[in-house]
Amino acid sequence: MVFFPAGHPLTQALTDRQYTEPTDVQQAVLSADAADRDLLVSARTGSGKTVAYGLAMARTLLSDAGHLPPAGNPLALIVAPTRELALQVRDELSWLYSHTGARIASCVGGMDPRAEQRRLSAGAHIVVGTPGRLCDHLARGALVVSDLAVLVLDEADEMLDLGFREDLETLLDAAPENRRTLLFSATLPAPIVSLASRYQQDAMRIAVDAGVRGHEDISYQAIRITPGDEGRAVVNVLRFVDAPSAIVFCNTRDAVRDLQADLQDRGFNAVGLSGEMGQSERNQALKALRDGHARVCVATDVAARGIDLPNLGLVIHAELPRDAAALQHRSGRTGRAGRKGVSILLVPASRRRKAERLLGEAGVHATWSGAPTAAEIDRQDRERLFSALAPGEEISEADRATARELLERCPAEDIAAALVRLYRDRLPTPADLTDPGDPARRERRPANGDRANAGRDDWKRGDDRKREWEPSSRPARDRGFQSDGQSGPGPWFSLPIGRQKRADPRWLIPVICRQGGITKQEIGKIRIFEKETRFEIAPSVADRFREALARAERPEIRIEPSEPAPHPARVAAPGGKPSKSRREGQPDRKARTRRAA
Repeated sequence: MVFFPAGHPLTQALTDRQYTEPTDVQQAVLSADAADRDLLVSARTGSGKTVAYGLAMARTLLSDAGHLPPAGNPLALIVAPTRELALQVRDELSWLYSHTGARIASCVGGMDPRAEQRRLSAGAHIVVGTPGRLCDHLARGALVVSDLAVLVLDEADEMLDLGFREDLETLLDAAPENRRTLLFSATLPAPIVSLASRYQQDAMRIAVDAGVRGHEDISYQAIRITPGDEGRAVVNVLRFVDAPSAIVFCNTRDAVRDLQADLQDRGFNAVGLSGEMGQSERNQALKALRDGHARVCVATDVAARGIDLPNLGLVIHAELPRDAAALQHRSGRTGRAGRKGVSILLVPASRRRKAERLLGEAGVHATWSGAPTAAEIDRQDRERLFSALAPGEEISEADRATARELLERCPAEDIAAALVRLYRDRLPTPADLTDPGDPARRERRPANGDRANAGRDDWKRGDDRKREWEPSSRPARDRGFQSDGQSGPGPWFSLPIGRQKRADPRWLIPVICRQGGITKQEIGKIRIFEKETRFEIAPSVADRFREALARAERPEIRIEPSEPAPHPARVAAPGGKPSKSRREGQPDRKARTRRAA
């Protein structure tokens, strides 16, 4: 089946975009039975429905020759639930109608309404917008709908869920009765059917790719994690999967801010997306993802609908979605238009039943495992390095000349080692994680009252007193240097990351070692404050450590010399004096009593 006859403006636009065959939903709306009729369509995310209703509208808007009349009052109105989806629809229709001379305007919250009014006054064939902003323009007389031939509701179920029913009815009531109404929705619950029966006439019902088939291009995985390890698990998943771009979903805007900052501190190019952001900020974030300047988007569910990133290969649910529909919409950001994708749920033990219920209600199967370990990520890095060095593009003579000069100056093994170091230095450090499903882990669980806190993040924000990670708390083989009484204590250094940014020795130590060219056995005490971390270095490597810091042109984290950090025993208790238990290095009596309870 072809879209339109050869030479048609839309055929030319589709050819420019290398469209060869219509998707199922596009083929359905172009069938002879659907011509000039109202349509009630249920189609999964990523099925090509935006182009589908763009094609369906064309039969009503364009002449046989594919021309449009001069721009005036809009002929078509598309209503979408979110700003992101509305702007994406505008962009999709812009290329689809690029050879027709169509003028397409958008009206969305967060943008200058006066500029939108000027564009409407100048004339537009197609207007795309969100319900609230369109109703505002309608009330002010800037949006005139008397000439509408087509009205499209995109993601109608989401608009009802967001409470836009009254706005939708206002727009539908204002439009001419003889218009075509195209209603597209991922699902068709009773409220959607009721809306359709009221505002559509003899509508043709189309259901495409419903149920499990809707996510056949998405591989689902569920990862067991310890409560509090969500951020570290996200780091390891991003490092292991290494997708061109990824979206990480959180349930609150505060969680988005915290996780975005954490990922940036660890070396990821990450942007955030949440409802509190202005439209220009959202546009910049999405542009950074599309241009490849950012690899990770941390987002609330505002991003679950309407965002289409061509290279998005990975969706991570850092927090479980509220229901199966949200799971499907989140996951539907990947695996689009025939491309494969991965959707990963991070599941603490206490949330496993909910995760299994969500997966069951969504009709998808997930494989369960622990989070990727640092060793597994290291093996992946090695394989990727070997693949990157495989013969590919032709090597220029200038590069060969440089290579020969290097071989004359340095042994081949040293050159290869330097290459490996350069490759590793650009990669964020994986986190140290334990699979809570591991039987060995379960045998080590604390008993009674301590079990509730087992595995929880020991580095949460607290008061201004420092938390300390002493060498003696590590296994013997991992202990840092200890003063032998002759060399004395080592010099101290600081870095500008503390509890506010979830500083944790498990990922700070590898960064310090890599940046300073030392081993973890040469790191002494580490003390974490609210906004900084101080650590001690063995005297025998202090000069080498300082030289390595001075050579670093683009350090991951700024490390500077520091005064020694005071011991926790010197921190005053609320009464003004250190408590006896803290002076002796023992827990308070009340704390001991609580743990024994």
